[in-house]
Amino acid sequence: MKRTIWILGDQLGPDNAALAGARKKEDVVFFVESERGLKKLPYQKKRLVLLLSAQRHLAAELRLAGWTVDYHALGRGVTWESALSAHLKRHQTKRILLAAPNSYDEQAAAEKLAKKFPLEIVPTRQFLLPRGEFIAWAEGKKSLLMETHYRRVRTEFGFLMTADGKPVDDRWNFDEENRKTFRDWTKAGRPLAEVVNEKPDKMTKEVMALVEAEFGPNPGSAEGFWLPVDRAGALRWLERFVATRLAGFGPWEDLMVEGDELLFHAVISPLLNLGLLTPRECLERAIAAYEKGKAPLASVEGFVRQIAGWREFVNGVYWLKMPDYEQVNGLAAERPLPEFFYTGQTEMNCLGQCLRQVLGTGYNHHIQRLMVLGNFLLLAGVRPSEALRWFNEMYVDAHDWVMAANVLGMVLHADGGFMATKPYAAGSGYITRMSNYCAGCRYKPEVKTGPEACPFNYLYWDFYARHEQRFARNPRIGMALKTLAKKTPADRKAIAESARVFLGSI
Repeated sequence: MKRTIWILGDQLGPDNAALAGARKKEDVVFFVESERGLKKLPYQKKRLVLLLSAQRHLAAELRLAGWTVDYHALGRGVTWESALSAHLKRHQTKRILLAAPNSYDEQAAAEKLAKKFPLEIVPTRQFLLPRGEFIAWAEGKKSLLMETHYRRVRTEFGFLMTADGKPVDDRWNFDEENRKTFRDWTKAGRPLAEVVNEKPDKMTKEVMALVEAEFGPNPGSAEGFWLPVDRAGALRWLERFVATRLAGFGPWEDLMVEGDELLFHAVISPLLNLGLLTPRECLERAIAAYEKGKAPLASVEGFVRQIAGWREFVNGVYWLKMPDYEQVNGLAAERPLPEFFYTGQTEMNCLGQCLRQVLGTGYNHHIQRLMVLGNFLLLAGVRPSEALRWFNEMYVDAHDWVMAANVLGMVLHADGGFMATKPYAAGSGYITRMSNYCAGCRYKPEVKTGPEACPFNYLYWDFYARHEQRFARNPRIGMALKTLAKKTPADRKAIAESARVFLGSI
């Protein structure tokens, strides 16, 4: 029986469950560039280039390998339903196979289409854990600990485990070794690693022109596109990271340096999230580097934690908590998102550096997202739905499942502590230790209140003053609340007034 193999734009890898067992001479591979999906939000142009070019490259590779490909390119009114109708009329297939979509809205849309078309949705293979397994583990718990999940995954798959079921070196966590500061980096001679960006080929250049023409008002520019767009390029990118940057990833993973955007980071999340790389192969290559003595255990464990730990965890929380999760607002934050998040024009140098970077490249590493941008949004009380929208718009690795738990749970503590036991709030001290951003700022991190003070200082204490009762019984915040309680009425008044004036100006 002739079948249709439907591949979505973030299911482009070798582990696509719908493509497994497909027959080259009989089946038809089906792609759609849905106008509705691509224009759901005003996405950063480099994100759109990545999505469209990667999908078109896979279609071209399949055609070259002898597959029949039915590709419905972006056009006015092109939807899943209209493309499916045209496809079935043309190819007369009796069965459509689709790997389960990675977003809740797409899953719901596919299930609706299955009532009209001969569509069969099969479980996805793009993650280490099946959705049902995570939900069975997490269901009914009042809160989740990522560390518990992480150890469970490592044990189940044997990542960095000994034959007797213990973690290598008898340690699960090397965070202490992986928190070196800007001063440490300077003392070490300011080490850097070369990052070789990809050069757009003819097809990618055509997509760049299309994006500029069709999505002109969107943030960013298609020019300067720098990422791989196919399986071969993704594998090259991974191998270069393992060979040249993995060893330094651990100690410098929290570092932020003005003028050096990538440092030792892998930047494989955009490729993983499209399926161009699989989580298992990324983990196995990193672990092999440790076993061959080419990367220290602390760096490799930090990398394994990012993929086997956080990536699987946020995906699990997403499917456990949707569809209501995207509406959470546990801290009753109602401030609109500042306009400068779309321009990068702010006197706070740390914010400006990170914002201009993401506007230019579509990328920030995780500490920039969490401890600069996210920290500001948390302390300022920005409405979670607006913050989530912005993160989904801007990043080349953004997908609904990625951002929901990361932004709402981890960054904004909007889920009431379900996935993070305390808010990730910080004053200027953290940014001073981990970056050189403060040196180029007109605000002074040593000043606590008033027009010269770093806004992070008084926003931090104003945040805890607003939520003092809410966090009174949280042991992880006890020290901060005790310090707040010792502040004089005059100090508290100065904090509140400084926060009021600053927030009123943005």
